[in-house]
Amino acid sequence: MSFHFKGSMQVSVIMSPNFPRILLLALSFLALMLQKSEGQFEEWCIADEQTPDDELQRAMDWACGKGGADCSKIQMNQPCYMPNTIRDHASYAFNDYYQKFKHKGATCYFNAAALITDLDPSQHSCKFDYLP
Repeated sequence: MSFHFKGSMQVSVIMSPNFPRILLLALSFLALMLQKSEGQFEEWCIADEQTPDDELQRAMDWACGKGGADCSKIQMNQPCYMPNTIRDHASYAFNDYYQKFKHKGATCYFNAAALITDLDPSQHSCKFDYLP
């Protein structure tokens, strides 16, 4: 394969006939490395950035109360207290609830205050659980 540019410059790229197969193999390997046990990908439930704080607070109150989430780690002097924002605390509570109860049909909805992400939201000493 050759590329011609204005002037006299020409660049040739030699592509192996096996290149498409090698690329497919590499992409397949990458997909398998990202895939977790039982064919599941890791996912966490976090607060939606567009949800107002008062709605997040109501949803977090439910998750930490009737919902059964363990919110002890977002209390003062605990590993997930900082950053001390409603959004960060709600994300922790939503995820704790979701991870505990997703196998029983729980969702990451919280009245449209939350969403699923495949990016681990853990920060510093605050580790968000992921349960396959």
